[in-house]
Amino acid sequence: MAEPRLPIPVDPAAIEVLLPTTNHFAVFLLLLSLVLFSATTVILAAPRIVPRLSALFTQLRHTRVHQAPLGGPFTAVTTGRPSLATFTSTSHHSAIFTNRPGVDMAKYANPPQPPPLFTGTKESIVADAKALCERTRALLDAQVASIKPDEDPSSATFESVLLPQTEDENESSLSSRILGFYQYVSGDSALRDASTEAEKIMDEFAIECSMREDVFRLVDAVYKNSGLADSLAKDKDRVIDATLAKAAGLADVESARLLERERKSYIRNGLGLPEGPQRDRFKEIKKRLSQIQIAFQKNLNEENNGIWFTPEELDGVPQDVLDTLEKGTGENEGKLRLTFKYPDLFPTLKFAKNPETRRRVFVENENKCNQNVPLFKEAILLRDEAARLLGYPDHASFRIEDKMAKTPKTVMDFLNDLKSRLAAGGVKEIQHLLELKKKDHEERKLPFDGNYYLWDHRFYDRMMIEHEYSIDENAIAEYFPLKSTVAGMLRIFEELFGLVFVELTPEDRARISPTGKAEDISWHEDVIIFSVWDDATEGDGFVGYLYLDLHPRPGKYGHAANFSLQPGFLKKDGTRRYPATALVCNFSKPTEKKPSLLKHDEVVTLFHELGHGIHDLAGRTRYARYHGTSTVRDFVEAPSQMLENWCWTPSQLKSLSSHYETGQPIPDDLIEKLIATKHVNDALFNLRQLHFGLFDMAVHTPKTHEELEKLDVSKLYNDLRVEISQIKGPEAQGEPSTWGNGQATFGHLIGGYDAGYYGYLSSQVYSTDMFYTVFKSNPMDSVQGRRYRHTVLEKGGSQDEMLTLEQFLGRKPSTEAFYKELGLA
Repeated sequence: MAEPRLPIPVDPAAIEVLLPTTNHFAVFLLLLSLVLFSATTVILAAPRIVPRLSALFTQLRHTRVHQAPLGGPFTAVTTGRPSLATFTSTSHHSAIFTNRPGVDMAKYANPPQPPPLFTGTKESIVADAKALCERTRALLDAQVASIKPDEDPSSATFESVLLPQTEDENESSLSSRILGFYQYVSGDSALRDASTEAEKIMDEFAIECSMREDVFRLVDAVYKNSGLADSLAKDKDRVIDATLAKAAGLADVESARLLERERKSYIRNGLGLPEGPQRDRFKEIKKRLSQIQIAFQKNLNEENNGIWFTPEELDGVPQDVLDTLEKGTGENEGKLRLTFKYPDLFPTLKFAKNPETRRRVFVENENKCNQNVPLFKEAILLRDEAARLLGYPDHASFRIEDKMAKTPKTVMDFLNDLKSRLAAGGVKEIQHLLELKKKDHEERKLPFDGNYYLWDHRFYDRMMIEHEYSIDENAIAEYFPLKSTVAGMLRIFEELFGLVFVELTPEDRARISPTGKAEDISWHEDVIIFSVWDDATEGDGFVGYLYLDLHPRPGKYGHAANFSLQPGFLKKDGTRRYPATALVCNFSKPTEKKPSLLKHDEVVTLFHELGHGIHDLAGRTRYARYHGTSTVRDFVEAPSQMLENWCWTPSQLKSLSSHYETGQPIPDDLIEKLIATKHVNDALFNLRQLHFGLFDMAVHTPKTHEELEKLDVSKLYNDLRVEISQIKGPEAQGEPSTWGNGQATFGHLIGGYDAGYYGYLSSQVYSTDMFYTVFKSNPMDSVQGRRYRHTVLEKGGSQDEMLTLEQFLGRKPSTEAFYKELGLA
């Protein structure tokens, strides 16, 4: 998910593994605080293949950032084309907001900017991608031909070189992200294939641009002429602030940051290598890595495997789930087909009484996309080779250099220290769960071998909460129908941040659509669209568009993520371009008997992803590149993680709830019980996150390239899981530790979180500090909410994130609240 690349963790599709139970706090590295206080120079949230084109072509911001962490403790668009959607007014959903008393909705009827169009065809999507590349190539060629810094040093200025490039990037981002978005949401496989091809075209062009030495010479000349070079040479750790930007003769901090990062990106993309075989090989590696990422993600998006079970094998799985499963015919007559999508997978692992059913589901889920196994191995080998070509000892050193931790040693020290601190708690939790399993097996006369398995955990974690805390998650879900819960969340954002969400009816859509057709501004009939505005206290101005695509369907991205469809920025004439952002989720569909009901962990996930959407909508930057969630990976999850706390606050839980039959809010005693479960089996959850983080570091820090070539990645993945979590896998039943290929579903590490998964953990330090310091005493303090909106969310990546944190907190961030929340203070 979240800058979701979701492209993607969250090129996301990769992660259809268990959605994270976001009620648990991920563990962070103990000593990171030492770095946090001194870290200054940070990089953009997503990996930037090409310096100036990243926002354009390689950043969809859907899954790479706005993607949820791996879950569970285990586990140019033109008009007049045929519509992607099959929208009709008769099929439109019931409204989220049925009435808005006291709000004059008429003043929000006419947005000053139309919504984007989704009218691409398989031909136009590819053609538009090529046109974007040609337009940018023409601009760069013209600059190189007309600006000669060797002859006239003064000709290379920010205004003559960087400004035209960023203006081109701004405009191109309005269509490039949508061209790549079709592959995640379109119900038409031909459009998905075209979108994949378009992304490949744009990525390869981005690599070409990133290695243009003639353009680099222009950018380097601007950098040297500006005085920024001399200032940073004297103090390489200096934060670019307003004083430094002014001294360099640049308009603002954002422009100074862009210039410094732009120049450095060229060097990190191979222009420090001599012309010839080494540089050519580096370029080949970059192109192949782009191809691997696209293929890896496509395999995950298109995955549609399943298992046929008899009703007896699915005993215990809620009837609501069973009612949605495909019914078998022929040789599968009387059976039900279980897929590996969220609404099927999670309830089965939680409720299926038959341990062999759970085992089969767990193991086959780990092997659902084995065609990605060789792609993963090839990717880590190519990354290592590229890093060594640039003079780094390994890929992690290359990636972490510009992050807050700075070195792999710092990261590893932190992760290992936390692992040792949590180990005893994990063992204690397993012992308790194992006792529960033993009792259950004895009562049901099932064999018991004394082991607690990976496929046991969700089942007995759920049972423990039900028995010891008197919590029935299905009963709680009855208080959280999807639509009323979404409405409650939006009302919280309205009150806290001074926003107004206006749901677009079919008539509204037709009226504001550039083509006059309602169906042209959506990609599927299920999609809900809001125009978003400032309320009267914030000036009644337009903010942007929010899209909600909430239910699974064939070919759709299978995780939960936020996708930035169009960023905001300042246009040439000084007016603002407003953003469009989409939440793509996979919550269960309503049935004839019940609406879609959310488990509490799904409520948290929805709030988290909406938080990314609000971050995107609230952005007010000069350049598209730094808009909204385009921050460093170590920070990008913090705003959404902080908002998760509202889902554990009694008053907000009550305001979000409305029983699907009675309309009554959730009772106080049930809220109290629910909150008491927040940190149940927390050590095991955090150890699982450490497994992901340590595996990520292990494959990206080999001592030699030859060592990596010999590495059995599947064995490492499974061995590390057992070692860290202490929960048994099929190895304990005599199978080799190559039984599963979880890394083949680990989209985070292919979609931008390589040597960076620990970023999910570091963000928890900041999010907890912000919540405890500012919101814990009064989560609905609208004064502080607006200050947060304007101080943190608006800034995006336009300035150093540590500076943003210090401005909001009034001091340097601290780990104290984080460890206090985890019970490790």
